Amino acid sequence: YLAPLAAHPAIAPHLRIGTRVVGIGRDRLDKMKNGEREKSPFVLHILNEDGEIDTLLARAVIDASGTWTTPNPLGANGLPVPGEHALRDRITYGIPDVLGPAQVHFAGRRVLVVGSGHSAFNVLLDLARLAKEVPGTEIHWGIRRQLAGQVFGGETTDALPERGSLGKRVRQLTSSGRITLHTGVRIDRLRATESGIAVAAGETPLPEVDRIITVTGFRPDLAMLRELRLDLDPAVESPRALAPLIDPNLHSCGTVPPHGAAELTHPEPDFYIAGMKSYGRAPTFLMMTGYEQVRSIVCALTGDVEGARNVELSLPATGVCSSNLSEVSTGSDAGCCGTVPESTAIATATGCCDALAASPASCCGGEAGERDLIRIAPGGPRELTRAGGSGTARTCC
Repeated sequence: YLAPLAAHPAIAPHLRIGTRVVGIGRDRLDKMKNGEREKSPFVLHILNEDGEIDTLLARAVIDASGTWTTPNPLGANGLPVPGEHALRDRITYGIPDVLGPAQVHFAGRRVLVVGSGHSAFNVLLDLARLAKEVPGTEIHWGIRRQLAGQVFGGETTDALPERGSLGKRVRQLTSSGRITLHTGVRIDRLRATESGIAVAAGETPLPEVDRIITVTGFRPDLAMLRELRLDLDPAVESPRALAPLIDPNLHSCGTVPPHGAAELTHPEPDFYIAGMKSYGRAPTFLMMTGYEQVRSIVCALTGDVEGARNVELSLPATGVCSSNLSEVSTGSDAGCCGTVPESTAIATATGCCDALAASPASCCGGEAGERDLIRIAPGGPRELTRAGGSGTARTCC
């Protein structure tokens, strides 16, 4: 979907690729200066492909940069464990393409996967396919919980069948012995040996391995925002007004109330963090939530106060992302896709994000297809605004 979006006539002339925003502030005003900040444009420092810094002025800024580039380390305390940095060439963070270019690192090796969310499920399933093709590939899976319990998620009760099937397939692989599950894993130290990596995890015995894949969640990179006046929750690292609505110690995805621009504002006028990064360290983000966030933010920036306030969202009633509060767990390792009671589902007035039929294709229910791209491509922002305002278009999907 990025290709037709990038080709949109309102976007294409202004799209910069191969760049990275390294700093955002107010033009000629540092963080300490009060003087009419809201009247001063934002200034963005952008690192270009030549290694030079370009500047760009903007009336408003939406940071939708996500958290993919800042994964959590192995330590249950949020810190890298001793030996993690030294062995970084044998540790992969996130979801490697183990069936593609990364296969050379894992084929025929002893691999430890650490984490219990959907990212871990996808890694485990790919490794299982690799193990069928390449004998000698061993798969070990470490989770912090003492009991597996609901770690496999909603399975057949998930309102999104394909998502539920991930946990079901991983359960079958562990039951058959193709994946060796280790519970109560809290890694303390890594040490290189002549034949691999020795993993110390308290009293939990773990085998020596050749590679480690860490899928223990993500955290926001706030470095580029240091010159902006932010109001972030000290624990969740999300906007303070949003934090109590998404705290994984209190909520699953299905119990997160609809929210928009009002909950995403900061003391810095016209600056918003949207998408996964807006959830800070909370692992309960759903893409459809992000779509509704940006719809509300755009309404706020264009003066549509009513549209920004009327947040509309319907989440799946079962099998939604969950922190599995009934089990002892820790934030990012709590993972996704536990089962919550049907009564916790959120359903509000119809509109751009009205109730959607569950589909195996995506988190927001309908399958992304040609009709979605047509809606994006030809009309330009004005047409999209009219469609969203009239409630005839579902920008969620």
